Amino acid sequence: MDVSTFYALFSTTCLALVGFWWGVVQANSHWLRDPDRRSAVGGVYLSFLLPGLMGMFAQVGFAGTTAVWRVSFVVVAGVGLVTTLRALPHSRRTDVDDTRTRWVAIVLYALVALVGVVPELGHLFDLEGIQSEAILLILLVVAGHGMVWRFMTSDPMSQAD
Repeated sequence: MDVSTFYALFSTTCLALVGFWWGVVQANSHWLRDPDRRSAVGGVYLSFLLPGLMGMFAQVGFAGTTAVWRVSFVVVAGVGLVTTLRALPHSRRTDVDDTRTRWVAIVLYALVALVGVVPELGHLFDLEGIQSEAILLILLVVAGHGMVWRFMTSDPMSQAD
């Protein structure tokens, strides 16, 4: 598959997942009452939104320059890294406890930023930088699905009153 086509489909899929997650959260509004659980809800949201944004920036960056996708991936991954680190203390205080998945996301965001700065690292795996980023973004979405699974299989803190 052409990398440009991949990113077009990928970003669309990620943003659709954001919409689906909004629907799930709306149906479970009691999740938002507790700050720790709200943080976990936000972690899932970002695990779909941020890769989707990077996918859109990648499409813009295909016009002959790597600067657009590289800078945007570093900045967006930085946002993901900081927000995930800030949310980490909340992870242990809920029945969802997605601490391990958040650590995976932290490592993936750091790698996305690193490859954005040094895209030649992809050559170690016979890949271009933008292809390496695609694999890392796929793994971020898989981590997001892991967080959703934790929500769907955890014991509810309390149901809607």
